[in-house]
Amino acid sequence: MNIEERILRRQQTDHEPRLVRESDALNPIAHPTEPTGRGLVIEQLLDILNPAFAGRLPSDCYVWGPKGTGKSAVIRALFTHLDRLIGRSTGRIYTTTRAEPTTDIAFVYVDGRQAKTGFALAHTVLNSLTTDPVPKQGVGAETIRTRLADRLSVDGQSVVVAVDHVGEPETLSVETVCDQFDGFSTSVSTVLAGHDEPDAVAELLNDPETVRFGPYRRHTLIEILTSRQTDGLTRAAVTHEQLREIAAWADGDSHDALAALFSAGLIADDNGHEQIGPDDLAAGMDAVPRPSVSLGRVLSLPESRQQVLCRLVDLPETDRNSVSAAADGIADDRLDLSRATTERVLYELAEAGIVRRLKVDDAERVGRPPSRLEPRFPTLVFRYLSSVC
Repeated sequence: MNIEERILRRQQTDHEPRLVRESDALNPIAHPTEPTGRGLVIEQLLDILNPAFAGRLPSDCYVWGPKGTGKSAVIRALFTHLDRLIGRSTGRIYTTTRAEPTTDIAFVYVDGRQAKTGFALAHTVLNSLTTDPVPKQGVGAETIRTRLADRLSVDGQSVVVAVDHVGEPETLSVETVCDQFDGFSTSVSTVLAGHDEPDAVAELLNDPETVRFGPYRRHTLIEILTSRQTDGLTRAAVTHEQLREIAAWADGDSHDALAALFSAGLIADDNGHEQIGPDDLAAGMDAVPRPSVSLGRVLSLPESRQQVLCRLVDLPETDRNSVSAAADGIADDRLDLSRATTERVLYELAEAGIVRRLKVDDAERVGRPPSRLEPRFPTLVFRYLSSVC
């Protein structure tokens, strides 16, 4: 895309939605500061982290459950509050029975989809513990680990690190995260969040405490949709019965429920409707594949891969009947990837589960049948939120 095209694209305002008022309110990966309907698991996490209130490092913890169950929302919000109320920002912790401060414990949240290497993980933790920014260029991983060790040796500093989204195809494994903090056991404890069941990580984390996030109950999911649509849509854009229909369809997955509501709003906008109609709602749910990949994974991909996906979802279905045909349709002089590289990227995206390859029946074709490419993420919301589409 040349400079003139970029300028003209930004001048176009007719694509701005009218019914969708605030996209962040409907964004499936935007988290509120006070999560809804997760009081029990918050108490379970606080029980595990309770030693920190007395200045002691808590045990390692593993948080697990399927997509869309509020793990990220709860952990991010909880660590923000803990760090503000008992962590570094208020100095060291004092108790009613001690005149001297106890250990200074910081709480650091790390998004594993952003910190995708061991260096990035250690750098994020170190950067959060210092007032001066830590450089990313010109320093190696061992230098960062040494600086982190020096920082933790000062005045009994300890840190509880939450690493979200571990074990995904594009993120660090549990084993790699543990390796990064090997040797810091007296000053670092971890809260890791992922989809795998505890048995798969128990040995790596030395039999950690565990907290399971189950799917949302239907009435809780309706409450989430109700609160989010109040800010996200114009007044009376959606009915309570429609929210109930989405909640029943989503089967406890808040990500898919919000993506369907968001998609329905965008479709209603395109159709010039002042309210989400039955056909808009049905199309909005159809725009979210089941099972669906989290938009957080897709939007954290490198820009070049997001560009490939943007062009893929715009292709007619007949042009997606094989990886080769899709690469032919995507590659052009506006994309900074060769045709061969584009095809390789499509195979990699399929291997990572971002898109799915389905065999196409072709009686006239000799040899291995071609594979149609289908996106496994909410395409309408992706196109709206991605900065490269």
